[in-house]
Amino acid sequence: MLELGASRARLVAETYAERRKIERDLHDGVQQHLVALAVNLQFARQLAKTDPPALAPVLEEIASDVREALEGVRELAHEIYPPLLLDRGLLDAIGAAASAAAIPTRVEPASLARYPDDLEATVYFCCVDALRGWASGTVEGATVRIWQDGPSLNFEVVYDGEDLDPHDVLPVSRVNSMQDRIGAVGGRLSVTASLASGTRVSGTIPLGP
Repeated sequence: MLELGASRARLVAETYAERRKIERDLHDGVQQHLVALAVNLQFARQLAKTDPPALAPVLEEIASDVREALEGVRELAHEIYPPLLLDRGLLDAIGAAASAAAIPTRVEPASLARYPDDLEATVYFCCVDALRGWASGTVEGATVRIWQDGPSLNFEVVYDGEDLDPHDVLPVSRVNSMQDRIGAVGGRLSVTASLASGTRVSGTIPLGP
């Protein structure tokens, strides 16, 4: 019961931290570009009446502000819930995350059905956390696998590298975050290391009631 309470408290704290980060990103990124856009539009309106030849560079700056604002919105949407995950499912979304990972990462081919949004989001963000969270300089790459085994949805991220200690590969705070996330949907997470199977993060989520 104490562990459940601690897990819920961490989830609440993490949710609040993520919300504050989104607010900061909106204020420091998208909002600033929109303010600049509004100012430049007003300036362009004046130039159109008084000095049309000077309008071209202002319009270029406006176009740049629009592009940067759109990119900021896309990045925020990706952090909240990646559109690719919603539209195409886990494998495509994980494939995109693997391509953007800081370490060479491959996703082993598989065929997956679509699952409830909360389950797909849990697997996706756990895998992304595992790819982003590594802390050891000896990690050379990773392999991601996702598959259904009967009534459960499973995933694992296997790290490439010799003599990897799981506590060095992933910070405790990152592991706690993944455990809380997967525990919220009734799943289990493990972080293990052995000579036979290497260092890995693995999880299983029940699909039934």
